[in-house]
Order: sequence, then C-alpha cells, then structure tokens
Amino acid sequence: MSFSVLVVLLLIFFSIFVSICSYNLGKRKTSTPKMAAVIGFVIGFVPILAMIYLAILLLKKDVNP
Repeated sequence: MSFSVLVVLLLIFFSIFVSICSYNLGKRKTSTPKMAAVIGFVIGFVPILAMIYLAILLLKKDVNP
C-alpha cells in the first residue's frame, strides 16, 4: 500500500468520524443536525478546520433545553 493511498484512507475515515460527531452535537446544538453532519464531512478533509468546527459546535449553547 502506497503512502498516498494511506493518507486518502485516513482522511476519509477522519471525515466520517467528524460527521458522526457533528451529527451528535448537532442534535443538541442546532435545529438541523443533518446539515451539521454534511458540513462536518466536507470540512473533515481539512483536519485543522474540522477541529475548529467541532470546537465551535461544542461551545455553542443548546437549542432545546
């Protein structure tokens, strides 16, 4: 397995992980959790932005108490 294939696989798995975390956080923090998951998946291909996005979702106040 070449290095580039490994990097692409890691990015895909990381994007899936970020989208799952975004959906779970989006259920509490936003009114549209599916949109939060889609944005998390797309941003997941740039790990620094993904971490910032998850931190913003974490620090956001809950929509439904």
